[in-house]
Amino acid sequence: MNQNNYFSINSTIELKFDNSHTRDISYNSFLPELNQIRSKRSQIKMEKVNNSILFYVESTDITAFRASVSDIISFGKIIENTLKLCE
Repeated sequence: MNQNNYFSINSTIELKFDNSHTRDISYNSFLPELNQIRSKRSQIKMEKVNNSILFYVESTDITAFRASVSDIISFGKIIENTLKLCE
């Protein structure tokens, strides 16, 4: 990442779904948002694996990492609330 920092932070976050249909809807919903939250200090990549969405976070500092994780948590909360409404 950035050579001016003494370290970088790499993490993987997995959101598991009951089925691939719900996973696909969630993935497609977040994809446009993912392009808007890009920054120089942190990158989020997303991948569908089985019934899960994997988020790969790579950040150059703690603050950027926290912001990226917060974006993923917010997305997960939106999915959770939407699924509750559909029940």
